[in-house]
Amino acid sequence: MRRFVVAALFASFSAASASELKVLSGSAVQPVMNELISQFERASGHKVAFDYGTVGAMAGRVQSGERADVIIASGSQISALEKEGKVISASRADLAKTGIGIFVRKGAPKPDISSVDAFKSAMLAAKSIGWNDPAAGAPVSLYMLQAFEQLGIAEAMKGKTVAFKIRSDRFGAIARGDVEIGFNQISEIVAAPGVDLVGPLPAAIQNYTLLSTGVIASSVEQEAARSLIQFISSPRARELMRAKGFEDP
Repeated sequence: MRRFVVAALFASFSAASASELKVLSGSAVQPVMNELISQFERASGHKVAFDYGTVGAMAGRVQSGERADVIIASGSQISALEKEGKVISASRADLAKTGIGIFVRKGAPKPDISSVDAFKSAMLAAKSIGWNDPAAGAPVSLYMLQAFEQLGIAEAMKGKTVAFKIRSDRFGAIARGDVEIGFNQISEIVAAPGVDLVGPLPAAIQNYTLLSTGVIASSVEQEAARSLIQFISSPRARELMRAKGFEDP
């Protein structure tokens, strides 16, 4: 029945001539897109290639004029690109939001992060923590650097913080036990092998990233790009996003 509904909803896409679309995307949505895009390709006849990275890097590539058709980045970055004329304003769709989570090696003891005070104690007791390199525009690490300052533990954490410069290390280093505690967006943690989600940041210091999408103004496949955005922002897509740890925008 679900297969029938998907086909019925998007059968109109197949009438268009097939296109090859390039999407520059923040990596938080990868677990969802891995399932959605094959459905879109079957229904539409289009082919889609994703290039994943930090949302900051993706926005920077669009600003620099890289050829692509669709971008998925933070809501604020899409707004900025709209103002610069790099993204077509009428094409924007807000997909979902995701909070910051903490994770450890699969089967390892989970620290108490049930309150802000417990979180601070857990951080000070940790042997090492890790997150994506903030120099690459990773929103989680950029936020956590500010949060540690506000919590008064920034200096204490500097010597035991690892900034992952290789994308595979963001989960691999924790799964191997090289780093004790990792930080990432919850939607990515729940899909990663070899690690366990400890939980979200305490509500008082939680930070959400709104993930939005739009057609890149220089795209030569704008009609197909719009159909892709319609597909990934559909009720069916939002249902899948919720199942993968996202929240409605």
